[in-house]
Amino acid sequence: MRKHVVLACVAAFAVAGCSTADGGDGVASASTRDWTAPVGADGREPFASTYRRYPGRPTALVGATVYDGKGGRIDNGTVLFRDGEVVAVGDAALSTEGYDRIDASGKFVTPGIIDIHSHLGDYPTPSVDAHADGNEMTDPMTPEVWAEHSVWPQDPGFTRALANGGVTALQILPGSANLTGGRSVTLKNVAARTVQGMKFPGAPYGMKMACGENPKRVYGGKGRMPSTRMGNFAVNRQMWLDAQAYDGDKRDLGKETLKGVLDGEILVHNHCYRADEMALVMDMAKEMGYEVTAFHHAVEAYKIGDLLRENDVCSAIWADWYGFKMEAYDGILENAAFLQREGACVVIHSDDANGIQRLNQEAAKAQAAGRRVGIDIPDAEVIGWITLNPARAMGIDAMTGSLEPGKMADVVLWNGDPLSVYSRPEKVWIDGALLFDAMDRKRRPVSDFELGQPGEGDVK
Repeated sequence: MRKHVVLACVAAFAVAGCSTADGGDGVASASTRDWTAPVGADGREPFASTYRRYPGRPTALVGATVYDGKGGRIDNGTVLFRDGEVVAVGDAALSTEGYDRIDASGKFVTPGIIDIHSHLGDYPTPSVDAHADGNEMTDPMTPEVWAEHSVWPQDPGFTRALANGGVTALQILPGSANLTGGRSVTLKNVAARTVQGMKFPGAPYGMKMACGENPKRVYGGKGRMPSTRMGNFAVNRQMWLDAQAYDGDKRDLGKETLKGVLDGEILVHNHCYRADEMALVMDMAKEMGYEVTAFHHAVEAYKIGDLLRENDVCSAIWADWYGFKMEAYDGILENAAFLQREGACVVIHSDDANGIQRLNQEAAKAQAAGRRVGIDIPDAEVIGWITLNPARAMGIDAMTGSLEPGKMADVVLWNGDPLSVYSRPEKVWIDGALLFDAMDRKRRPVSDFELGQPGEGDVK
């Protein structure tokens, strides 16, 4: 069966090569950095990234409408990239000598789409109990678990997100049953035999936390603490007090993660719906000496946009999910628009294997809701909700998220306006390698799992 899986990977990506745990056939990216998260007792990252970019051609996209991800728009623009990095972004005057020219007239170019909240690989397709590896629901505090140790690289969701949504990077989070769910991992959306081969080089770890209904329901239902919101905070605060006393003399996987948070090396991503709880969490963070990077789902973030701006906390939200449980009832369609008006950081996320394929449409829906109440947000700024803003909240904005010289050439060519329901990716590059081309059957990736059933005689 191992042979079948490896050959399938080669068959699916025969043109581009296949990222492997031992380095693969690619060339190390010039943007590769050392991991910044805490290391093991031997001084090394125990599950270090082995990602190597696929080979790519010097490419010039000419004549497109370019959204650079940081709020800029260039009509009849040109984007140049080679050796895995963006070289220049400008108008038609840019020289394209030495580059493969692609006529992008009438089309649009954006940075690669980034999903800050995904469970692909941990809750892969097909959705069966045997694949449910995202929630370690045995204790309300499980900082010792790492989402990457559940990621199944063959999840068909990865290739669908690439082809249908232009997703080039994504953060895989543990589920939200626990108050502290464990470490997240940021991935490049490439085919690989191992999760290490997908691991975004230089990306800091995140830590998933949750407040509200989920943990009190899961553990209250088991007759243990927490069963209330006050119980949630009591358990959390004690966890941080214990973490502050950790000296590292004897290794403790959970406390290593918590120490990484307290040292500012691991970023906190907090599942939270209600505005009052978000405010309490920010106070707890000040008390215990850590920072919240982003509140996820955050359906009531619009009520405290000023507090979120002042505390430099992003809101990773849906465009229109609300009302599916009590803490989601005050969700409104104008959430993103009101946050943008307050100058707060807005991120559109998926939390869904289907939604990740349409983050551009979700951003457009949120933009339209704002326009209906008189908040007109330019298209170029809306694109930032699914590119640079998530990159910023994931700690990778120095490397990707916008089209700027020296950044990774994570690029999407759209066949029309990316904020239109009728548009979809035509070509997608990751680190300058063309990994999807709707016009070329050889560059339409298919997950190993979808290539077919094992042949007669294969080990099952």
